[in-house]
Formats: sequence, structure tokens, C-alpha cells
Amino acid sequence: MPAVRTIPLSSPWIGEREEELVADVLRSGRLSLGPTIDRFEEAFAEVVGAPYAAAVSSGTAGLHLLCIAAGVGPGDEVVTSPYSFVASANCAVYEGATPVFADVDRRTFNVTPEAVEAAITERTRAVVAVDIYGYPCELDELRAVCEARGVALIQDACEALGARYKGRPVGSQGTSAVFAFYPNKQITTGEGGMITTHSEREWRLLRSLRNQGRADSGGWLEHARLGFNYRIDDIRAAIGLGQLEKLDAILEARSTVAGRYASLLATIPGLELPCEDDANHGRSWFVYVVTLPAGRDREAAIALLTERGVQTARYLPCIHLQPYMQERFGYRVGLCPVAEDVAGRTLALPFHARLDEDDQAYVADALRAALG
Repeated sequence: MPAVRTIPLSSPWIGEREEELVADVLRSGRLSLGPTIDRFEEAFAEVVGAPYAAAVSSGTAGLHLLCIAAGVGPGDEVVTSPYSFVASANCAVYEGATPVFADVDRRTFNVTPEAVEAAITERTRAVVAVDIYGYPCELDELRAVCEARGVALIQDACEALGARYKGRPVGSQGTSAVFAFYPNKQITTGEGGMITTHSEREWRLLRSLRNQGRADSGGWLEHARLGFNYRIDDIRAAIGLGQLEKLDAILEARSTVAGRYASLLATIPGLELPCEDDANHGRSWFVYVVTLPAGRDREAAIALLTERGVQTARYLPCIHLQPYMQERFGYRVGLCPVAEDVAGRTLALPFHARLDEDDQAYVADALRAALG
């Protein structure tokens, strides 16, 4: 049966303002290392309540640079979540360290402070805490664990721009954090990311590392340290400025779409919806991920949804069970039982700021039929 319609998994909200800002950059001739990057960094820092921000080529690049800043190296261990995008662990592997996985909470899908504490050893150099699907991690408890054990804490907020922890924006609490701007994120620059920090020393180091190790006081061909080409360009920064101008509208629209899904899907037997906010955690809606009833055939459900033109994604496979992780580090099923159970049952539905009500109702009806 041919699909009645096609409903994409995600879609960025790009308009005339972004086009205008990009055109300004093109006319200026300053396509890289220009003033638009500075403007983007300053505007972003203000939005999240951090004193310093360094734009980079991707969220992955940002996590890698924070691992370097934390002194991660060969022989070290870095504790992180098994239920995340692979970059949360790859950032440690890039520096020759071993990723160690702490299991997640069944309700929030974030790592638990207890599991992190149990995973820390004398070789642990850092913890990468993920705000999965835009839901803030237990930042204060994790920070207390890290401070007591003498390890660095890195906040992987790549999915959490606009989220709030204990009433304040994620990024404002003092822990260095990384945000990402892939096209399915809250805002996009196509490819790109941002590191926020409360340390001027770290900020200067990050700016050098992203720019081939050049120092602020050095010449173009003078390199103070080993660095990387992790720069963002002014064209992407211009898109980011336009996106930041309508961030509040984007976040409100995404919240409205999520609220409609909650109503539409509430009556599907056994289907678990994303956890609700509480006094300490305010989610920023990145994706809308549901958990299928135990024992249901997810692949069969995906096939039926695909027939009806509804795009979905298996969010998220466990990192430690990715083939290269098993081959390199010997990880096996059973290491993180909660994450493994969740990973086998979660499914991302079409979600973006301008998803209309009729399409959402269509998705809900298709999912109900697929699980019926």
C-alpha cells in the first residue's frame, strides 16, 4: 500500500532572517575568522548565562576539546552514559582513554549519580554527563561526586539548549558544557557547536585548540600547542545568529508540539511517554521519544509506520554495544541492563517546531495501529 503522505523525522526552521544575515557575510568577504563569529558567541553566552563561549565545528569537536582541557590521555578512564550518541564516549577514545559506562535511570534516561560514583576508579580522569533528549542531568549530585573524587565534570548539553536546571538555564551553573547545532537540534547552523565555560583561562585554551593551536598573541603561522581545525565559519555563525533571534519562539513551538503528542498518545495501552518536568528539571524538547510496551516487536512497528509514510528512528542504540566498541574494549550485553532494555524499546517520532496538528494526529493513529 503506497504511503498516504510523508512525515519527516525532523525539519529545521530557517527563514528570511537567516538568508539576510548569510548574505551580509557573503558581501563582506569575511567568510571565516570574522566578526560574525564573535557576535554569535557573545549572543549565545548571554542566552545560556555563561561568561564565555567558543564556537566550534560540531558538538563532537567541543566534547573532544573539553577532554583535552581536562587532561584526558592514554591510560585514563572517562565515565559516561551508554544511552547517548557515540560522541559522548568517542571524545575520550580520541585521546587514548577508555570509556566506562554507568547505567541510566529508567525514568529520565540520564546516568544516575550512584552509578557514576561506582564506576569511578583511580584511573578516572573525567565524567561526561549527558542531558539526554534535552532533560537535564542530576548536575549538583554529579558535581559533588566528581569534586569528592578529584575528577573533571563535562556536561554534554548537545541536546539541551533552552533546558533549565533548578530554575536556571543549562550552561549557567559553572560546569563547562557543549551544545550542538545539527539540523534536528533546537537551533541549527547546519554543522556546528558551542562550548560554554566560566573560566577565562579555559576559554583562551579552547580558542587556541580549535584554531590549530595558535595563541592569541602569536602570528598566523605561530603555533603555541598541538591544535585542530575545529573552527566554525562566519556563514554558519550568521545562521546561528538568526536562529538565536527566534529561539524563544522555537522552544515554545516545540513544547506545544510535545504537549499535543502527550494528549494524542496517552490512550495507547502500555506506551510510555517522556518523563514530565519537575521542580528541578525543565526539558528543552529536542526529539519526542516513546518507549514501546515490553515484548512488542519494534521492527514490525517501524515497518508499518514506514508503509504509512511516517519516518522514525531507533533512538538510541547503546554505545557499548556498537560493533567497534565491542571489538576494541570487549563490552558485552549485560553491562548496563537498564540502558539496554530502554535502547531496545525506544522510538523517535516525527518532531519539529512546525509539525502541524493534522500530521501529529496521523502519526498517533499510525502508531496506535502499528501497536494494535
